[in-house]
Amino acid sequence: MNNPCSEVTTEETGTNVLQPEIFVFGSNLSGIHGAGAAKAALDKWGAQFNNGLGFQGNSYAIPTKDERVQTLDIETVKVFVRAFLAFAFQHTETKFLITRIGCGLAGFKDEEIAPLFRGATKNCVFSAAWKEWVSPKATFDERLF
Repeated sequence: MNNPCSEVTTEETGTNVLQPEIFVFGSNLSGIHGAGAAKAALDKWGAQFNNGLGFQGNSYAIPTKDERVQTLDIETVKVFVRAFLAFAFQHTETKFLITRIGCGLAGFKDEEIAPLFRGATKNCVFSAAWKEWVSPKATFDERLF
């Protein structure tokens, strides 16, 4: 997957502007992006090492593991997902490419995590593996893992 966007700073205001696509991945709170989608975010989407939460570069980290790289409970993950959904709602001009966060090394099942994203705005694009659990009106992309 090529990264067609970059974070830019406007000359007029000096503020960061979100670009057309942001890669959303599962992370740990230590920001050790060593495998899976987190590694892809670090290598290709501007994720920052030692930063396991929120918007960074052309990516957005949603923690599914704690600082000791132990899996978080689902209620804690839900809080981080809700924060992301609020962020996506505030940035409707940006497309968010949402991977199967937590469904790899964190050990969650798709049916546990995907429903947390129900009600997401139309600018959220999901892994096709989540079709069964996310709104039928949602957009899916086979390239997302």
